[in-house]
Amino acid sequence: MELRLDSRTTQEAIAQAAELLEHRRLVLVFGDRLTLSALTIAEPIQPSLVGAATTEDEGVELVLRTQPDLLICSSDLETGYGPVLLKRVKAELPTCQLLIVLERETKALVREALDAFADRVIFKSTLGTGRGDLIAALHTIAEGGVYYPAEIRRLAVAAPQPDLPPLVEDLTQRELDVAAAVARGLDNNAIADLLGISLETVKTHVGNAMDKLGARDRTQMAVTALLYGLIDPLDS
Repeated sequence: MELRLDSRTTQEAIAQAAELLEHRRLVLVFGDRLTLSALTIAEPIQPSLVGAATTEDEGVELVLRTQPDLLICSSDLETGYGPVLLKRVKAELPTCQLLIVLERETKALVREALDAFADRVIFKSTLGTGRGDLIAALHTIAEGGVYYPAEIRRLAVAAPQPDLPPLVEDLTQRELDVAAAVARGLDNNAIADLLGISLETVKTHVGNAMDKLGARDRTQMAVTALLYGLIDPLDS
């Protein structure tokens, strides 16, 4: 596939990425040195970049030292493993937003990424295809939402589930509607418009759903609702 560098789509993507990453502190951790080197000098990324590494341990050390608000990593690293890196970062710096690029499209890998509570999950194969997964993921970062494309959600539900503990309390239909909207990457304002309810009502439903699912944030709520099979993974 030839990438048309002068195409309007490509130029618009570059401009959007630059705008969405503005004022961000970004760490990149990719196992492929060529990919990492290319990303570090990419025009939209370079101004926000505070560190880059190829291994899990280096990635954790960089995050602790530079305190970024965004980590983008690949699933495969030179040493270590992307989903494990995310778990370690989530434990040490829970305010850091996490985007992982999966290099294999398997149920097991998707499940591992969600078990690590990645805020955004995309497949490497979608990059450069015009589907816009990376830009969409960056948009949800700006809006504070999660980003799991339909194929990610489908594979998450299709993956064999371990024995999950019973829910403390069933979610109401409205709470399920809100959880599904969160899993699709919508922020509270968009959910209010979609469901025809007030912003305060959305916040109440989000809080109730988080409590019933034992989730500490919106990402955990969306992941847990998916893994319990409470929401339709292909609901768009």
